[in-house]
Amino acid sequence: METKVTEGIRISVEVFFQPDYSQPLSNEFMFAYRITITNESDYAIKLLRRHWIIIDANGLKREVEGDGVIGQQPVIEPGASHQYVSGSALKTEIGKMYGTYLMQRQFDEVQFNVHIPEFQMIAPYKLN
Repeated sequence: METKVTEGIRISVEVFFQPDYSQPLSNEFMFAYRITITNESDYAIKLLRRHWIIIDANGLKREVEGDGVIGQQPVIEPGASHQYVSGSALKTEIGKMYGTYLMQRQFDEVQFNVHIPEFQMIAPYKLN
């Protein structure tokens, strides 16, 4: 698990290879990831936007931006967590992702970026 804390917001990532949704002969490799966002600050925050950088083993770089996560813009109270699962398809057996969430403090509407730690996506058979 990869973890990073920015301004009291802890982001943890777990990655899972999805063999049932991958087709290695067609260079299609599917990975799921579980993100846990824990608010260790003293104020409620709202997740407004996400920005991902996705890089495969061939050096192909993609950027994904949008509102919220999986159709939600959760408000996370102090001491609470929000968790979701999403996925990414790669053309190679190995890749990595990292990015930022744009958050907003609820009491004064100040916006700030929270860093998502870089994590690797590796088909398990590549580790042997």
